[in-house]
Amino acid sequence: VGPWITAFAYGTTYFSAGLFIGYAGGLGFSFGLPVVWIAIGNALFGGLLAWVVLAKRTRAMTVHLNSMTMPEFLEARYDSRLIKIVSALIIFVFMIPYSGSVYSGLSFLFVNVLQINYDIALIFMTILTGVYLILGGYFAIALSDFIQGLIMIVGTVLMVSFIFGHSAIGGFSNYLLKMQTIDANLINAFPQGGINLLWLVVLTSLGAWGLPQMVQKFYAIKNERVIRTATIVTTIFCVIIAGAAYLVGSTTTLFGPEIIKMPANAGVFSASPDYVAATQDQAVARKVLGESLKNNTYQNTNLIPQVMQLALPNGLLIIILLLVLSASMSTLSSLVLVSSSAITIDLLKGHFFPDMSKTRSLLVMRLLCGIFILLSLFVAKTGERWPYLVALMSFSWGTVAGAFLAPYIYGLFWRGVTKAGAWAGLVVGAGYSIVTFIWYAIDPVRFGLLKSIAPKVGSIAMLLPLVVVPIVSWLTPKFSQSHIIKVFGSNG
Repeated sequence: VGPWITAFAYGTTYFSAGLFIGYAGGLGFSFGLPVVWIAIGNALFGGLLAWVVLAKRTRAMTVHLNSMTMPEFLEARYDSRLIKIVSALIIFVFMIPYSGSVYSGLSFLFVNVLQINYDIALIFMTILTGVYLILGGYFAIALSDFIQGLIMIVGTVLMVSFIFGHSAIGGFSNYLLKMQTIDANLINAFPQGGINLLWLVVLTSLGAWGLPQMVQKFYAIKNERVIRTATIVTTIFCVIIAGAAYLVGSTTTLFGPEIIKMPANAGVFSASPDYVAATQDQAVARKVLGESLKNNTYQNTNLIPQVMQLALPNGLLIIILLLVLSASMSTLSSLVLVSSSAITIDLLKGHFFPDMSKTRSLLVMRLLCGIFILLSLFVAKTGERWPYLVALMSFSWGTVAGAFLAPYIYGLFWRGVTKAGAWAGLVVGAGYSIVTFIWYAIDPVRFGLLKSIAPKVGSIAMLLPLVVVPIVSWLTPKFSQSHIIKVFGSNG
């Protein structure tokens, strides 16, 4: 596909309801304006550098190796059918929590804004995703991603203008003044606790380099000439969407008194001894909100939807619902497609049934799409009672990107990486994320810390293999020259 559709497909897959509802709201309240560092990291590293460094090389090598998926690429690059099988299983299993978190975040928006029952919202999204994906395919998804991307751009621009024009804020200069009055740390470029913000930048920016649903966009580029245009479009798209989301998230503190006074929240905040003061003073409201978020009596997934209710007229609110729906549908469709294709192409056709016809492959893939969607629905249903949306996404990103980031990047550029090195990176990255998550999840005391440490765990899961792969490769037998020529070509 061409540059604009490719760029929009990449950007709309990158951002979803998890960004708008989970990350932007909760993190914006916690950090204030410095949360915009995440948007800057997403645009520069997740957008611009990902295209500059990876796009041309990925397209060239996947065409040369005749590979359509991440597992196929790893099999051809490292001459290992087993690594393809394991990779396919990792993608299918550990994309489910990510997909479930997107469903959950989107459903929270429907619950808060339209007062629709959570289960009904989930069922609606499940049916919509299934029809949208199973009747389409990659090109249909990419084309609709372009339309959804346009909706997202228009919606975010309108959202920012209305929210900053609300009386609770009164423009950007008043925003800075009010935030400084409440807590100067909220507008400090390098705030206290900034190391946690750094982990979030690493997770959400570098993570895009190792996620199959993101990398696969490079496989489908029409030709290398479109890469320059797509790089510019992707970067601008990331700046607008991520910048707007996190900037709006940082305003949640100033809407504190209005949020506390909302009838839907009366049972949550009215018992606080500071309730009356919190309905009149933004600093006191931040304290009350912070306490409720900490003890989970108020969920951070409510912040952005309730700010939208307070600041946006009904007509614009519908556009914003379409914005988040668009962002989520494109992400969900890419997750489902890359997961079902991993099992169909890489596991069944690639290993067990090599003579499977194209018609049968498509039928199996559609069946697996349905299974993946139902499993994601189960995770999302559980997520209604589990408010750690950020932790769920961080676990999924950390496990999948941790498994693939280092073997993929080194495999593209370094002839010296060995089969043992690739395996070591995959096992260390995925293993660290899974074992650490289980360690925190099985103990009630440690489980309470999961939300705060999840981005750090996900980031370390991606960074560790970048060190492990070269060390193991230097110590283990190299590939034959004939295999290197087969992979890279005589001049690659």
